[in-house]
Amino acid sequence: MRRTAMALAASASAVSLAACGVIDGVGGSSSSATPKKGNDITVGLLLPEKENPRYDKFDYPIIKKQVASLTDNKGKVVYANADADAATQSKQLDQMVADKVDVLLVDAVDAKAIAPGVQKAKDAGIPVIAYDRLAQGPIDAYISFDNELVGQVQGRALMDALGAKAPSSKIVMMNGSPTDPNAAQFKAGALSELQGKVNIVKSYDTKDWKPENAKANMAEAIRAVGLSNIAAVYSANDGMAGAVIDALKEAGAGKVPPVTGQDAALDAVQRIVSGEQYMSVYKSYPQEANNAAEMAVAKVQGRSIEFDALTRDHVDSPTEKKIPSMLVPVVALTRENIKDTVIQDGIYTVKDICTGKYKAYCSAIGLH
Repeated sequence: MRRTAMALAASASAVSLAACGVIDGVGGSSSSATPKKGNDITVGLLLPEKENPRYDKFDYPIIKKQVASLTDNKGKVVYANADADAATQSKQLDQMVADKVDVLLVDAVDAKAIAPGVQKAKDAGIPVIAYDRLAQGPIDAYISFDNELVGQVQGRALMDALGAKAPSSKIVMMNGSPTDPNAAQFKAGALSELQGKVNIVKSYDTKDWKPENAKANMAEAIRAVGLSNIAAVYSANDGMAGAVIDALKEAGAGKVPPVTGQDAALDAVQRIVSGEQYMSVYKSYPQEANNAAEMAVAKVQGRSIEFDALTRDHVDSPTEKKIPSMLVPVVALTRENIKDTVIQDGIYTVKDICTGKYKAYCSAIGLH
């Protein structure tokens, strides 16, 4: 997988460009090419779960708004969320194929299980773009973040937190779901920074990314390793990070060791402000979602130049090679750059973050 440079400035500027329908100098105007289809198009959007609030709060509304913007308000988005059930998602995809949507954006619950549905869509002449997670089967394109880089950023953060104590430190790894190909990439990226440099005493692949499963795993690790012996925890995302921190506190931790996360969820940002969570990985959902919408519209309207400009990377899945892709950069989110990331991009306001007990912590770091 080709690496995308991690740069905050680039991320911020790309968000504004994407919001305007312009990427790499290519405009999103519906008059720029002779389309296969007009503006009256239907985009099917399949998202995987509800545990992470990003899908309903950011991805769906941003994609819906961008599709409308690109089609003079004539295009529409049909949305379904599988609530972490692969069989449900397969039925949702089958229904969208039966309803003859023009293009599908699919964020797979189970990348392998969705492959027959992707083939069904392909057979029906419906392009499929894998969104956020790399689905198997004959997909036409893929858009996500640089997932190995996410893991590397998390791993580097833990190494920075441990400093000179790293070689003698025992850490626990709380990885994501084994059915999510992104989880394997996060894990590989983290291991590239951690393996051989720290003592990984326990490592778990967390079923369905569920916080309750992560909490149970963490409780088991504490019993096996001893609370005082755990120097840090690699957690693949924020939902699990919160559960890990709860397990540590319930076991009697006075000071929580460094814990990583991903997604910049609001409660995680608050934990970072208060010092309970060490960091998260901020992934610009506006940038990913806007570009996904633009890719979908360009694909179904036959705008090959615009589509190619949006998919200059290439990745391989277990079933397909050289899939046209866009890999969006990521940023390590810490107490020091909250203003320059989630606040600057309009994800949260200071008022959202600095509520109740967090007001004092916000004041202490100049967040007001």
